Order: sequence, then structure tokens, then C-alpha cells
Amino acid sequence: MELRQLEYFAAVAAEGSFTAAAHRVHTTQPNISAQIRNLEHELGAALFDRSGRAVRLTDAGRAALPAATAALSAAEDVARAVAEVRGLLRGNLAVGMVEGCTVAPLFAALGSFGAAHPKVGLSLREAPSEELVASVVGGALDIALAGYGDTLPRSVEALTVVDEPVVAVVPADAPDRGQAIDLDELRRHSLISLPEGAGIRAVFDAAASAHGAPVRPAIEASSPDAIIELVCSGMGTGILSESIAAADERVVGRVIRGIDTRARLGLVWRVTASPATRRFVEIAREHFDPAER
Repeated sequence: MELRQLEYFAAVAAEGSFTAAAHRVHTTQPNISAQIRNLEHELGAALFDRSGRAVRLTDAGRAALPAATAALSAAEDVARAVAEVRGLLRGNLAVGMVEGCTVAPLFAALGSFGAAHPKVGLSLREAPSEELVASVVGGALDIALAGYGDTLPRSVEALTVVDEPVVAVVPADAPDRGQAIDLDELRRHSLISLPEGAGIRAVFDAAASAHGAPVRPAIEASSPDAIIELVCSGMGTGILSESIAAADERVVGRVIRGIDTRARLGLVWRVTASPATRRFVEIAREHFDPAER
């Protein structure tokens, strides 16, 4: 049994005609007919009913078609994988990133990857972290820079680039700015957080639920910058990660007692990732950690 015979078999099944199938696979009608007869002889069963005007699959043909299609697909995967490993990367790489992404190493990695592998098309999509992780798991994205907590689906791997606590953000001149705050006390504050689906929000919601009940924020802001502006305007207490709060001298982050889960930001990709995706991970690792160069 040869792959060529399976290709001819699948073509005839799709076209319903030996002549049309011959045009499709760029061969002659006598050749494709002879190869199909050889395949039928080897299998010991007729694959097509030739009695009518149109060629139809027999019961044996219908049973064989899914396996033949899978074998052809597997052969294409083998050829593609070998070509990619040899450096002939091609196809497309779908990359996701958190909304309002300002993580410079990600863009540097994209630039380096594009320069090294120009045959690979790159697409970028912004979305909340929860949606990004789900898209990676489902195959809509190859890799994403997303926020997450202590656990990720077993079907993905991750390169964590930020790992820090969630803090309560208050103005830098607040009288209690240097003091830790209990989660129960924080419930009495007017809270400002990112929308549901954001990584930091997911960490905070999970901790609050584990310690009694969810906390519904008074305000949901679309970005960390907006949260800081609202905090500075006296609208309430923000919920952000430690490094985001530390980056703006107008605010400070108060430790929240009762939250053990940490906010993480990193690249997430499927365990069964393509060679192109794994090559991007290698390049990204160098940019996120210069010591890897």
C-alpha cells in the first residue's frame, strides 16, 4: 500500500469520478484506475461501486476513507515538521497578548522571530487573559502573553516572566499607606479593579471566594493606568499587582493579608505546540531573560 494510492482513493471519493480525480492529482485516468484496482486487490475488497454513472463508495470504501485521510494528513505533518526543524519554518503563528500590552520584550521577540523566519505569517490579537488562555487551549491561538494564578490547564506549558502579589493601591500620601490590610477589611472599601477575565482580577476573585464570598468592585476600569488615575482622584482603592503599583510614584501598594495566590504573567502555549511555536518560545526566552543569550 502506497501513499500515492491513498491519495488517488481520496481524490476519487471526493470527485465521484476517475476522470475528475485524475485532473485533481495531475495524472491520467488509466493510471489512477490501475492504482485503485491494485489497492482494492491488496485490501481484498472493492472500494467503489462503478455500476452507475457516478462512482460511489462501497461499504468498504466508506470504512476505509477516514483512515486513508488520516494517513495522508499524518504524512503532510511529517514533511512539515522536518522542513520546520531544518529551518524552513512556514505557515502562520497566531499570537495573543493582554489588552494594552506594554511588555517590551514581547515585541522585541516578535521582531526577532519575524526577521529570522520571514516565511511564517504573524497575527496578533488582544483580549482578556482568561479568553487568551482558553484560545490557546482550543487552538485558536498558538501562544499568548496572559495573566494567570496558581493553576493552568494541563494541556498547556508556560514561561512565567512576572510572579508577584496582588496589592491594594492607595494614594502615596494616604495615612495608612505603609500598613497591611486584611481581606475582610478591604471588603468595606470602594474597590476599583480590572474587568472579569483579567489575570489580576481572577487572582483576587479566587482569593476572596476562598475567604468567605466574592467581592464586587464598585468600579471596573479597562486598564491599570485608569485604575491608578481613579485612585489618585479619590474614587476608591485599586486592586493591582505589586510592580504596577510601584511604577507610579503617586500611589503605593498595601499588602493584602489573606491572599496567598500570586499574580503571574507569562507566555502560554500548548504541550503539543508546533516547531514554529517552540522556536518563538526560544527567542522570547532570550528577550525576557538576557542571561539566556
